[in-house]
Amino acid sequence: MDTSKYLAKQDQKIDLKMYPTSVKNGIAEKELKEKLIPESIQKLKELHLKLQAEEEKGVVVVLQAMDAAGKDEAVSYIFSNLTAQGLKVTSFKKPTDEELAHDYMWRFHKGLPARGEIGVFNRSYYEEVIAPRIHDLLESTPLPDELIDENIWAIRYRQINNFERYLVENGFPVVKFFFNMSKEEQKKRLLERMKNPDKNWEFSFNDVKERQHWDGYQHIFEDMLNHTSTEYAPWYVLPADDEWYSRYIVSEVMVELLEKINPKYPSMSGEEKEKLDEAIKLLEKEE
Repeated sequence: MDTSKYLAKQDQKIDLKMYPTSVKNGIAEKELKEKLIPESIQKLKELHLKLQAEEEKGVVVVLQAMDAAGKDEAVSYIFSNLTAQGLKVTSFKKPTDEELAHDYMWRFHKGLPARGEIGVFNRSYYEEVIAPRIHDLLESTPLPDELIDENIWAIRYRQINNFERYLVENGFPVVKFFFNMSKEEQKKRLLERMKNPDKNWEFSFNDVKERQHWDGYQHIFEDMLNHTSTEYAPWYVLPADDEWYSRYIVSEVMVELLEKINPKYPSMSGEEKEKLDEAIKLLEKEE
């Protein structure tokens, strides 16, 4: 797969219309589900085990999208297949009073991975340049008045870029996935959740409320991609109407990233091998 087709390039003016929400790739859903995705996930599992064993680098994964675009499913079908001890998935919702009493990035530190882990942000610090703009929330936060002006979003983009550069430069590569879904597909998925009793639990009345701001969200998403897709922390724009193909892209991008990291199982020293041989002999002598 040529994953570069879905890369939001830093030197290119990004318009979401440039990225289709659905693609004709000639791959049947059955092939994706039964062959391509399982093969890709198997590669990812093997690389993840090496990453975990080596304990030198961790990986930060950001998932961002409108409601019903497929973030949770990406976690379920891809990342949940990895070794639990080396995986950290954190979902973020509306900030609490305690979180609002700190700087806006404070609450997101708990989701960062340790070395050897993959940390998945299901929604992320990017919410802080999205929701407050849609709902004009800054005035109701404890943020000092002199910090709230027309430059605040450009400042936050810079701060986020600096934060991600800091992570990368300290051995924590960052990769980000934006699920680009059409308004028609979201309507279809929300109605399915509402009409199917087995899926009612997935539905929130807030999903329909937020849908009324669709155009505003699309504008802000474009702004976000243009200001924060960097060479060191790129965004990939997924054709989210095609759920299985989007999952395949995510898996393949993750494989490429870990292959670039090239983790290896730690090798034993001569002294450690001698101790291992002694331990093997001791166990083999047991009755």
